[in-house]
Amino acid sequence: MAIGQRIKFFRNRKGMTQKQLGEILGFLGKTSDVRMAQYESEARVPKIDLVKEMAGIFDISTHALTVPNIDTYIGLMHTLFTLEDVYGLKISEIDGELCLRLDKSNRDNYTSLFNMFQAWQQMSAKLEQGEITKEEYDQWRYKYPELDTSHHWAKAPSKALSDFLVSELKKEK
Repeated sequence: MAIGQRIKFFRNRKGMTQKQLGEILGFLGKTSDVRMAQYESEARVPKIDLVKEMAGIFDISTHALTVPNIDTYIGLMHTLFTLEDVYGLKISEIDGELCLRLDKSNRDNYTSLFNMFQAWQQMSAKLEQGEITKEEYDQWRYKYPELDTSHHWAKAPSKALSDFLVSELKKEK
């Protein structure tokens, strides 16, 4: 999730309007909501000092606002927290093991992610059982969903092809 979406998420979490947040940050009254809208739409990117100020207002870490660097443990944790906020990914314990699970309360996210995670788990199991090589597994992961055969992914035809087919079908009438 990009910084603009995170600003909006935490602003809404605090029950603030763009104008209220902008005024607290010291933007002029008439332009405060416009400035915040620019940050949330990512037409502008806030400088680090402004990010720190917003983090203080929201009572959060600057890591929670910025695009996380997943090459660090802290960045990875904030990525997981964002996935919890956006997709309902939850952390649980099953039989003494930590695991990530999907939240069933958001049916749309749950169904889509369940199907994708299940395909991933199936390919991982094939690798562990020696049914596929590490190279085949990696190719599946890095080309996902192109090589995924677990589900029937619908591809829409191009507009040109669609227009051509419609015109040909009309000719047959």
